Amino acid sequence: MNDRIALGAAGESRAAQYLMRRGYRIVARNVRVDRVEIDIIASRGGLLAFVEVKTRRTRAYGHPEDAVDARKRARLVRGAAAWLHSQRGHRRRYQRVRFDVIACECNGDGTDWLVRHLKGAFDAGD
Repeated sequence: MNDRIALGAAGESRAAQYLMRRGYRIVARNVRVDRVEIDIIASRGGLLAFVEVKTRRTRAYGHPEDAVDARKRARLVRGAAAWLHSQRGHRRRYQRVRFDVIACECNGDGTDWLVRHLKGAFDAGD
């Protein structure tokens, strides 16, 4: 596994741990649907959150969340709609669906992490 993939996997693990510590249940990770990968699907109460995780070692190219551009948001919305459609009749209904971004930043050796949860980072219409 190359360093970039390992960093992304570490960030996704940190993000999942962060969510679980805050009372979310991880419904699925790394789901592929309609040619879209959804990093984390999490629930809490009647809320279902589709979470995009972005991990960086440096801000040389901006904050991690800046990488979730309009094209990426549209893909996530399409993937979420396809996943929800595939789950009809198999999962409980959720009162709300939200699109979140979790930005993970770590120092060079991976010992110090900063995790930011941007709840409702964008809407399906963005």
